[in-house]
Amino acid sequence: MIEKQESTYEKVILIGIINQKQDEEKSKEYLDELEFLSFTAGGEVTQRFQQKLDKPNPKTFIGTGKLDDVRVYVEENEIGTAVFDDELSPAQQKNIEKILKCKVVDRTYLILDIFAQRAQTSYARTQVELAQYEYLLPRLAGLWTHLERQRGGIGMRGPGETEIETDRRIVRDKIALLKKKLETIDKQMEVQRGNRGSLVRVALVGYTNVGKSTLMNLISKSEVFAENKLFATLDTTVRKVVIRNLPFLLTDTVGFIRKLPTQLVESFKSTLDEVREADLLLHVVDISHKSFEDHIASVEGILEEIKCQDKPSIMVFNKIDAYEAEDFDEDDLTTERSSQHYTLQEWKKTWMNKLEDNVLFISAIEKENIESFRKKVYDKVREIHITRFPYNNFLYPEYDAYLPEDES
Repeated sequence: MIEKQESTYEKVILIGIINQKQDEEKSKEYLDELEFLSFTAGGEVTQRFQQKLDKPNPKTFIGTGKLDDVRVYVEENEIGTAVFDDELSPAQQKNIEKILKCKVVDRTYLILDIFAQRAQTSYARTQVELAQYEYLLPRLAGLWTHLERQRGGIGMRGPGETEIETDRRIVRDKIALLKKKLETIDKQMEVQRGNRGSLVRVALVGYTNVGKSTLMNLISKSEVFAENKLFATLDTTVRKVVIRNLPFLLTDTVGFIRKLPTQLVESFKSTLDEVREADLLLHVVDISHKSFEDHIASVEGILEEIKCQDKPSIMVFNKIDAYEAEDFDEDDLTTERSSQHYTLQEWKKTWMNKLEDNVLFISAIEKENIESFRKKVYDKVREIHITRFPYNNFLYPEYDAYLPEDES
């Protein structure tokens, strides 16, 4: 089921809509992210198409006139794939493919495809395969072009429908088998979590590509795969970390994303279990991304879904070395000053100030403020540990490392 793409990039176009739920600016942000997803999957975006619609066309998602413009561009530029920013129904996908005569995928399938490329372990591959089959099941009829004969005619009645139903049964059986396999592995992983002893558990959570794996490599001195692409790592990685003389377990989890497919949320239940069982969350945020506040909201939404919103946490704003405030001309009366023009110091005086001492500003790549990060994590882990084991208080004194002036 899982297939890896070749290294050559294929030509891709992106298609999104503008409506009451997402205005033009928000739609552009989603398409920016979709372009990064396409690049990660092995595509080269050559054009974007947007249309203002109150609601998607039930047959073709976008209007027929706009779709005709897309068809002309696809034909003239030999486009291989059209990627839609929202999930398409099986009927919409089938209708659009007939008109465009190229591959048509939506955001959900694109993410599934990336996950299929990135899955390294047997467990991750099983999770992704289950999500793929669950996505595929309602779309089976549209995938089997050789079954067009089922429309009718002499000698053409029956077999086509029978074959589709056979395929559906095979897929349902495969889904049941994969779920059973995952249940077995989940039980094994639950036993593993139980065997980790009484060490405090810390989990890195955050949007995809915010630098969680880079940060884990830095403080655990491990070699977790890290790359400037979305979903660089899928497998949950657990490392024993010691800061000063205080040991704890650090978990790197799969990154979240806006419009995360429901199939993946269910399939990656074990990763979410690691978050549920953590004593402390390190919510890593890429502050250099202009939509970082939306990313925070997306992550907090998923944490609320899995009932982890009240866990002790530290907000870690990463990539401060890459942060740049947009220039603002006070004499230009046509431009209103917005959060895009805030400096880091100004940001710290906003809602971030309400986080009190549960906030850090670092650069994992440039190793900026990492000593402050270690101290903060040490203090929080120590607080949890001595609450659990008061008699160990004397073993772990207050963190008294020297902090340079620039880390105050």
